[in-house]
Amino acid sequence: MTRKNPKVEEADESEIEVSGHPKTWAAGVPGVYHSMQPALKHMGAGRAAKTLLALNQKDGFDCMSCAWPDPGHRKTFEFCENGAKAVTWEATPVVIGSDFWAEHPVSELRERSEYWLGMQGRLTEPVYKPAGEDHYRPVSWEQAFSIVSDKLKGLTSPDQATFYTSGRTSNEAAFLYQLFVRAYGTNNLPDCSNMCHESSGWAMGQTIGIGKATISYDDFAKADLIVIMGQNPGTNHPRMLTALEEAKEAGASIVAVNPLPEAGLMRYKNPQTVKGIVGRGTDLADQFMQVRIGGDMALLQAVSKRVLDAEAAAPGTILDHQFLQEHCEGLEELRTHLGHLDEAAVLEATGLRTQEIDELADRYLRADKVIITWAMGITQHKKGVATIKEIINLLLLRGNIGKPGAGASPIRGHSNVQGDRTMGIWEQMPPAFLDSLGKEFNFDPPREHGVDAVETIRQMRDGGIRVFVGLGGNFVGAISDTHAAFAAMENTELSVQISTKLNRSHTVTGAEALILPTLGRTEIDLQETGPQFVSVEDTVCAVHASHGTVDPVAPGLLSEVAIVSRLAQHVVGDSVHADWGGFERNYDLIRDHISHVVVGCDDYNRKIRQEGGFVLPNGPRDSRTFSTPTGKAMLTVNELEHVERPAGTLILQSMRSHDQFNTTIYGHNDRYRGIRKGREVVFVSPGDLAELGLSDGQHVDIHGVYHDNVERVLRNFRVVSYPTARGCAAAYYPEANVLVPLESVAEGSQTPVSKAVIVRLEPVPVLVEEPTAAG
Repeated sequence: MTRKNPKVEEADESEIEVSGHPKTWAAGVPGVYHSMQPALKHMGAGRAAKTLLALNQKDGFDCMSCAWPDPGHRKTFEFCENGAKAVTWEATPVVIGSDFWAEHPVSELRERSEYWLGMQGRLTEPVYKPAGEDHYRPVSWEQAFSIVSDKLKGLTSPDQATFYTSGRTSNEAAFLYQLFVRAYGTNNLPDCSNMCHESSGWAMGQTIGIGKATISYDDFAKADLIVIMGQNPGTNHPRMLTALEEAKEAGASIVAVNPLPEAGLMRYKNPQTVKGIVGRGTDLADQFMQVRIGGDMALLQAVSKRVLDAEAAAPGTILDHQFLQEHCEGLEELRTHLGHLDEAAVLEATGLRTQEIDELADRYLRADKVIITWAMGITQHKKGVATIKEIINLLLLRGNIGKPGAGASPIRGHSNVQGDRTMGIWEQMPPAFLDSLGKEFNFDPPREHGVDAVETIRQMRDGGIRVFVGLGGNFVGAISDTHAAFAAMENTELSVQISTKLNRSHTVTGAEALILPTLGRTEIDLQETGPQFVSVEDTVCAVHASHGTVDPVAPGLLSEVAIVSRLAQHVVGDSVHADWGGFERNYDLIRDHISHVVVGCDDYNRKIRQEGGFVLPNGPRDSRTFSTPTGKAMLTVNELEHVERPAGTLILQSMRSHDQFNTTIYGHNDRYRGIRKGREVVFVSPGDLAELGLSDGQHVDIHGVYHDNVERVLRNFRVVSYPTARGCAAAYYPEANVLVPLESVAEGSQTPVSKAVIVRLEPVPVLVEEPTAAG
């Protein structure tokens, strides 16, 4: 059953409701209700049961909403509220009919919200917007592939095209995509990781030789201390709350470090337990450290200094000397550097009291097994790479890498962003991978590094890149400096989007534009040799299969693998020894090649069919081996620099609401923060409101303060008095992207600095109507 073109109302921001009382616990019965209500409404009981009961099951499909790992013993309802919303959004039977494109010019669609666009339904046929026209129109698959092929073959250099990848892409599609792009002749392979965890990869790669988590799922329940930094698991990866509950029940202590008090860090009411339904649930954070935005690096250095001071006071009793001697370098340099740390500077940067830092240090010193876990609140800073290096420093001092219950845990927010990187989606893949790829397919892959996401915008803006191809995602909606991103995309000759549903990137296009509709992960993928499955890698390096469970919403949809295979046939053909047609018919052929090219993926077809899949090798975790130039883990010296806040300004971070996943907006509510029926709000502490002469409920324009003479402003946002850290503010992503300059990036990783934007709030004048004269 399919339905067409629903009537969708845009949010009226004048009707926004603010409770003023943020929640102090997450999930519970409301979590169940808000999972099932949209599923039943938009999919119906049958389709909802087929999808939700297969979500994250061993013979089902992998959730699209995050990369949280699956436990070995899974429950019947192995999904969370946002996972259910993601499935509902994708598996809806609502489809976009051919008449939609004639009724809605691109210029009109561009004025629509992300919510409205996504709610129009699934894309079902290729559509093309010719140069100079304002409407997409349906075309055949063959016409679509010919348009792309002709444009790519007509470029003077392969580097004039860029090929973006979303983290929802499967391992099989990602491997084929990077092969196609390199066979075409470029390493221009930006991906969503460039905008989120690139800082983690850079920092961890340089210090321990691998940019992935050094823990397994089971390590959480074995830890003595878990430090959660810069993340909001209650909204962004709710199933993590179950692992934290298990850790607390096993005796772990939890410390939350975040500028905002988040419900999911305070208390969890597990809806699959009696105490989660009728009882209080489980208190999670034993200590909440409300750090100022950008103060995490100073906090980590202060704790490491306290550890070193404790060792100096009781030599031989604090540090893990055997581990440090056998496996690490740089201890003396770090000791000397932190010996000069200014405590006053630490307190200013963090906004914390000395006693709070002492308490965290004491917890760390008492714990034998420590996990530090983090997300975007750490990575999207100018000093994001250095901050993560400080996380590694603190872990290494007491041997908290390479033993059960301890390690570094970056939490990936997209379902397969880690797997895509493993499969070769990176503009800077190492020579060994390129050598292996070239040998397998008998060609010489390009060696010069390609462009990342930010550099893609720069080169599209400057005319160096003329064609953009996006395998999933919402590139212009996700990247920083929204107006610059829009102008850059409009400067291309052709933009191509491979997508399941409409989003902003379909409305901001090159002169010509194509949308190629694809199967969703929820749907049965039937090819010539029978039903196919794909595979993904989660945040702890576990690789497992994903099988669609419901019929496609429309006939004629192609899978991502099929689209990439056919595109490659048209563009590169037999210039490499690749059976493009065979890959589409039988995904086992792709996995056979992965076995030969990707380290750790040998015998892929057999291992992926094992119950639960398999785990990729991880030197730091498995054997305390480190693939660095010296073969040892590196303790590093990093110069402290905190975010300067001029008088009259605030430091703003962007964040998700509870009703969204990345740029996908499921609704206009943020249940845990007390916001309903709108998104145009800015959260500011009561103390800062008083200092700035503003009041709760007042409307302001949010001006970005950056010295490049470009006006960046969000108009008419409602102020919400909220218990943020002093000097800090928060607004929703992607709306706040307009405030983030393209040139404001993390040192080393080039990740946009979306978590430390200096802003000025200017009151919106209240218009008072003059009374009319009496008649």
